Amino acid sequence: MSTSVKVTDQTKDWLEELQAEIRLETGRNVTQQELLERIVAETYESKDELFDSFRDEFEPLTDEEIDQWMAGTSDWGVETTEEEIDEVLYGE
Repeated sequence: MSTSVKVTDQTKDWLEELQAEIRLETGRNVTQQELLERIVAETYESKDELFDSFRDEFEPLTDEEIDQWMAGTSDWGVETTEEEIDEVLYGE
């Protein structure tokens, strides 16, 4: 069974470059289908890096920024339970 997948011109160029490099390094000709299947199979085995590539870029706060943020808080000496917080946020 064969299915078409549309790719950008840039992706097509990269596939062609990879094909050429594989041919130079190994002496073996591979089709773009073989190349894509290998890329997907190897990526499927190690998904974390792929997942991370789709995450929003997140810059953690510096210690100075954390101190500045925390400087705006104060301890009122009152213990607040999770239930009380939920009640304020979500109602009864």
